Amino acid sequence: MIEVKDPGLWTTVQDMGRVGKYHLGIPPSGAADKYSFLIGNLLVGNPVEFAALEMTLIGGEFEFHKNLIIALTGAPMEAYLNHQPLSLWETHYVKEGDILTIKACPIGVKSYLCISGGVNVPDVLGSKSTYELSQIGGFCGRKLIAGDRIPINEPLPGASKQIGKFTPLEFVPSFHHFQELRVMMGMTGYLMNDHALKTFLNSEWSVSHESNRVAYRYKGPKVSFTEQHPPFGAGNSFSNVVDIAYPIGSVLFTNEEELIVLQNDATTGGGFITIGTVISQDLDLIAQSRPLSKCRFIAVTIDQAMQARAERTKKLDALVHLIK
Repeated sequence: MIEVKDPGLWTTVQDMGRVGKYHLGIPPSGAADKYSFLIGNLLVGNPVEFAALEMTLIGGEFEFHKNLIIALTGAPMEAYLNHQPLSLWETHYVKEGDILTIKACPIGVKSYLCISGGVNVPDVLGSKSTYELSQIGGFCGRKLIAGDRIPINEPLPGASKQIGKFTPLEFVPSFHHFQELRVMMGMTGYLMNDHALKTFLNSEWSVSHESNRVAYRYKGPKVSFTEQHPPFGAGNSFSNVVDIAYPIGSVLFTNEEELIVLQNDATTGGGFITIGTVISQDLDLIAQSRPLSKCRFIAVTIDQAMQARAERTKKLDALVHLIK
């Protein structure tokens, strides 16, 4: 068990997410930066889907009530075990009574505390992930608060051999204030004129403070919609369409000077122009983007998107052979 002394800014239980419920209005939730989450589980010898703690900007303080094997990955939060510096991207042994203090990160947003055996909370609709808007999954359906006592499964057999394993530098992601985000164009982008499409792709966009696990909001130059009369049931704005399903990663224009990119806790559909979809690998980059950081959107084909997925799978497979 882990006792929460200080929950940090926003800490929740997450796994790889809820699969197959999106058509029922239930988003997948799950780890926002799946690459960092997966490596954390690999380091402690877990199957990749085991639940962990996702921390946002500030980690918090935790007391261990049993001997455990842990790893911290993701944004470089300053961490201490019993007041001694603790390295990220490496597996550590902690004893009953130890105190882990995780402070703020100077860059990036999300960090992960992965524990051998995984966080032991009930499955809800096939996942342990927290979907806080509906208060389902995770620990009591909410972010952690001081005094929570989080049950942890026993370390898996053979987990002790993972102690001291680390992630080679070439596998550790970089965290920057500028990102290039690959997007597959399509959906209802035809409702924007050619100049607007060029403006979208050729301009820098700035992350708004109003960004979270539901959606990231971006400010940028003004774009223009084609002045087609909205169809019946779509309202009066040129930015409206008859409701459609939104894939995770959808790029929506809610007005002429703002766009949003849907994240893991997103609504499942609506009536805004959807210009395209950010590829799944780059959703990790969005999750690690701080307010006021910049990005540029790069159009890619489906073949390029599939190649990016294959390259990441190959990279993770190579890491498994190095740290197993």
